[in-house]
Amino acid sequence: MFSSDVLEQKTLIPDIYGAVDFGQLPERYNTDIDINKMKPSRHRDYSQRVLENPELVERIRNYTMMGDKVSDAYAALIPDYGFRSLVTMLEQACDHGMESVEDAPEELIAFIRAMEATPAWVDMAMVEEGAKHERIPLGTISPFAIRGAFIATFMNKYTALPMTMTGTLTDDKSVRRVFETASFFTATAMPRAMERFNPGFKAAAKVRLMHSMVRFNIMRTGKWDVSTYGIPIPQVDQMPAGLIGIFLLSYKLLAQGRNDFTPAERARVEMARYRCFLLGLPEELLGETPQEIVDLMTARTLSLRETYDDETCGELVRGTMDAELFTESSITGRFHRWMERGFSKYFLIQNFCEGKVARAEAMGVHYRFNDKVATACAMATIVGSSNLCALGMKIPGIAKVVDRSLTRKLGRLLQTYGHADFITDASEYKLVGATQTPSASTSIT
Repeated sequence: MFSSDVLEQKTLIPDIYGAVDFGQLPERYNTDIDINKMKPSRHRDYSQRVLENPELVERIRNYTMMGDKVSDAYAALIPDYGFRSLVTMLEQACDHGMESVEDAPEELIAFIRAMEATPAWVDMAMVEEGAKHERIPLGTISPFAIRGAFIATFMNKYTALPMTMTGTLTDDKSVRRVFETASFFTATAMPRAMERFNPGFKAAAKVRLMHSMVRFNIMRTGKWDVSTYGIPIPQVDQMPAGLIGIFLLSYKLLAQGRNDFTPAERARVEMARYRCFLLGLPEELLGETPQEIVDLMTARTLSLRETYDDETCGELVRGTMDAELFTESSITGRFHRWMERGFSKYFLIQNFCEGKVARAEAMGVHYRFNDKVATACAMATIVGSSNLCALGMKIPGIAKVVDRSLTRKLGRLLQTYGHADFITDASEYKLVGATQTPSASTSIT
């Protein structure tokens, strides 16, 4: 059976989970794993290690059906307050403190207090050091990779469906969501951003509420097939967004025979872990060592059945790749737009199409000679700028100058990304694609 923490969602938040059958695993949960088909061999070894750890497998299984209790309870007040009032009260509490919200509902108080309860394992000085190192890739790589990285969210039909149903990834709304994602990660890396009353803390609270509102709005329609898809946006589906950077770092270190972080790497990990805490992820899903981090992400990957559905995933991929993100009309602006579009296609092919252009073509994404030239220019720009910044950060006296420059650049990028609302409006939902007849679900014994 699922843990008591999972089961109590049904009684604590009946408006979202009251009709959920926690007696069976959803179709999305993969129980048919063939390690021999996995490539490369190193991934097979990590997968075998995970499967030999029943406690870890059970942990991921539980969080596959776990939402966000404090944020979900607050979102469930939509019928009483309206979604905009809930957002306004949350913003007021983040900006001016809980006591500034007149007649604040108990659910909001519990939500904010949970975020304020910084765990003992968090070292805020180290978080700040990690943010400083995060500003390098955010200032040099992200302006070219935000579109391609965002696609990771919807390359699987089980994780992509909430995006399709909420109708938020088509045309101009696709641009808005890409920029909101970029804005969140950029804002949380600014100096002292995630301290209480600062913008990163507030952004995390609003992202949590947005996810909970999606759960509430979708689940109450009766059009979401829990036996197939589980619950919308479970905790395990938030792991890649919060941990992908340190997972890739950890995977690389293990390949080099290392199982310890350098001080700078450790700071980046601490920053990511604290940001994940603010987003509602429990410590159980946040590893400390490279091996723990790889094990957790591998376990999550193994638990998700691999299914690419063109009607769901393909629509999101094409909509995001076709969107016009940057509109600066200057020569520099047009050059950046050209490089970004080519590099985003390359990023898609390398990370989600096994390096095969034909797979991208099958999705409706065409990678031509012009795109290859744009990619080469983008990579030269990225490597040159990131290497210079990394070198400068190692030189006493120069490091502060480099960091101030990066901070100013991130500030300009935030202006480009625009104001991030982090809201979801049920009146815009499409509510299609979630009522498919499920294949045989796996009962829990």
